[in-house]
Amino acid sequence: MNLKGRSFLTLKDFTEEEILYLIDLAADLKDKKKRGVQVDRLRGKNVALIFEKTSTRTRCSFEVAAHDLGMGSTYLDPSCSQIGKKESIKDTARVLGRMFEGIEYRGFEQEIVEELAKYAGVPVWNGLTNEYHPTQMLADMLTIKEHFGKLKGLKLVYMGDARYNMANSYMIVCAKLGMHFVACAPEKYFPNQKLVGECERFAEISGGTITLTENATVGTRDADIICTDVWVSMGEPDEVWEERIRDLSPYKVTMDTMKNAGPKSVFLHCLPSYHDLGTKIGRQIHEKYGLDDMECTDEVFESEHSLVFDEAENRMHTIKAVMAATLGADR
Repeated sequence: MNLKGRSFLTLKDFTEEEILYLIDLAADLKDKKKRGVQVDRLRGKNVALIFEKTSTRTRCSFEVAAHDLGMGSTYLDPSCSQIGKKESIKDTARVLGRMFEGIEYRGFEQEIVEELAKYAGVPVWNGLTNEYHPTQMLADMLTIKEHFGKLKGLKLVYMGDARYNMANSYMIVCAKLGMHFVACAPEKYFPNQKLVGECERFAEISGGTITLTENATVGTRDADIICTDVWVSMGEPDEVWEERIRDLSPYKVTMDTMKNAGPKSVFLHCLPSYHDLGTKIGRQIHEKYGLDDMECTDEVFESEHSLVFDEAENRMHTIKAVMAATLGADR
């Protein structure tokens, strides 16, 4: 599989075979790291990491993965970058493309990362936009494959607000890989119908299915994987909390949800999670709304169903695979 020179912006751009190749490459790189085998095939190269939205897992994953591959990395946050302010996206791309072998972008509209890729002349990797989160999907698919030994035919259910990057990306990757995707949410929180139509066409080819339902009991029955995310995304105003809590509380992942899915079901969350009062925001929510948790209970988060920390670790291995393949260090 030759992915050298390709950008990684959305999994819509990749075939089933290419996605599976990246997952298998990540598994191989993970095994090598565990055995202490060096893979620093990109010594002397450098990557730029643009973060307009803050991150723990994505930043650490890119920095450690780049280091393991022998590369240097330069972190650019809004306080030390002129992107989109004093300098256009187009000009930024052309400057950074002269200095770096690859560029990661984590921020807002998908159009920004698309424009970076159009003008940079080097691979650009999407670390998260409002619409898509493709590196997270590779990590989740690796985690699922490690646990179940397969991907095709499994039923994955997303609980909560299904309009944004996580649900969109789950729907795409499931449709591409022949999995059965279910969004459990109020109808006004369903994914964009145009994207649903695209994914239905992908699923026709792969043997997967797309289901949207407001009925959480029916939707999660016999599911293999239950996924969720925070109910309010980064950058959204505080005023939406009350509305989301009211609308999405019936879609909280509880132990009853996991029991309905079945004893072999697993729980995934891209993190951070409001499953207890261990965060400042969690405590503020508790003081204002009397809630001890939000999108999932602490019981589920800490249960034997939960693979969230395997999932978090696999961010690094799959991001390493994306950089290695698109920079030609996978062979």
